[in-house]
Amino acid sequence: MIIQPKVRGFICTNAHPQGCAANVREQIDYIKAQSPIEGGPKNVLVVGASTGYGLASRIAAAFGSGANTLGVFFEKPPTEKRTASAGYYNAAAFEEEAHKAGLYAKSINGDAFSDEVKAQAIEMIKQDMGKVDLVVYSLASPRRKDPKTGELHSSVLKPIGKSYTARNLNTDKLEISDITLEPANEEEIAATVKVMGGEDWELWLDALGEAGVLTDDCKTVAYTYIGEQLTWPIYGHATIGKAKEDLDRAAKEITASGKADAHVAVLKALVTQSSSAIPVMPLYISLVYKVMKEEGTHEGCIEQLYRLYTEGLYTDSPRLDNDNRYRVDDKELRPETQAKIEKLWPEVTEENLFELTDYKGYQADFLKLFGFGVDGIDYEADTSPVVKADFE
Repeated sequence: MIIQPKVRGFICTNAHPQGCAANVREQIDYIKAQSPIEGGPKNVLVVGASTGYGLASRIAAAFGSGANTLGVFFEKPPTEKRTASAGYYNAAAFEEEAHKAGLYAKSINGDAFSDEVKAQAIEMIKQDMGKVDLVVYSLASPRRKDPKTGELHSSVLKPIGKSYTARNLNTDKLEISDITLEPANEEEIAATVKVMGGEDWELWLDALGEAGVLTDDCKTVAYTYIGEQLTWPIYGHATIGKAKEDLDRAAKEITASGKADAHVAVLKALVTQSSSAIPVMPLYISLVYKVMKEEGTHEGCIEQLYRLYTEGLYTDSPRLDNDNRYRVDDKELRPETQAKIEKLWPEVTEENLFELTDYKGYQADFLKLFGFGVDGIDYEADTSPVVKADFE
C-alpha cells in the first residue's frame, strides 16, 4: 500500500515502518557519535520503551553503555491492510539494530499496569539478565486499570480551583484563539493521580524488589515536565501538577525502602504523542523551538537522554534541584530564553504564525513521530505495513 499520514486532531492514526526505522537509526547514530557513558548501566528495564523519552532511554543505554535492555510497552501490531502504531515499528527497529550490534534486547508488548506483565518481566530478567541496575519508568497513558480493584481510571487535563483561559493553537485549522478549561472536581483529580502519579512506579519497584532482581546499587528514574510561567496553570496548579507531586512522593518512598535510588527527572518541552494532546503546548513548543534553535540550545529526546545519563544518573556531581530531581530542562528555563518566549507569546497571530514561531519545525517533528517526512524515504512507493517482531 501507499502509506501517507492520516492526521486526526492531535494524533496520527497510521505510521510508516521505514520512516520509523530511520528515526531509530538516526538516534542510534547520535549516541554512537558521543563519548561512551562512563560507569553507565549494564542491565536495564524500560517501562514505556517504544516512543519519545522512553525509546531514547533505551537507545542511550544500549548504544552508549552497551547495556542489555528489556522494554515494556503496549502497541498495536500491523495487519496486511493496516499499519502498526509507530511505537511497534520503533521497537522492532531498535531490536534489529541492537541484535546486529551483539546486544541483548527483548520486549514485552502488553499492559504495563497489569500484575501479569510485571510477573512476565520478572521471569525474563531472571532467565536472561539476572538482575537489573537501572529501571526507567516512562509510561504515558490516558487511563489505567487498577490491578487490585479492576477499576478503570481516566486522567483529565484541567486546572484546579478556578477556570483557566489561555491562548491556544488549533493544529487542525491553524487557528489561534482563547481556550477556557473548567476546574477539575475531586474525583477527577484523584483519577489523574491514579493514572499519572507514582503508584504504578512503586508497584513495579515493589515487585522487582520482592523478586530479588534489583542490584544493590540499582537506580530508577521517572520523567516529568514542569515548565515556567506560561505553562504553569496547566502543568503546575492543575491535575497534572498533582500527579507530578505524587511522582516526587513515590521517589522518596522507593529510596526510603532501600530497593533503589529513585529520582524524578525533569526534561524539556518537546513534541511527543503526549504533549500534542495538552492545551497550550503546541503554541508554547513552537515558540520554544524558534527561540532555542536561534540560540543554538535546542535538543531532541536523544540529546536530552544522553545528558540525563552523563550529567545526572552517572556522574559524581549530578544537577539536582531542591526537591532532589535531576534537571535537564536547564537550557529551556534560562531566564533570557523564557523572556524571549514570553515576549513573543502575545504577539503571535494566525497571519504571522510561521514567522514568529517554528510551527513548521513543530509540525515536522510531529509527523516524524509516526515515520513521515523523513529524508531518504520514498513515500510514494508501495510499502508493506507488516513488520515481523519477536515481542513476548
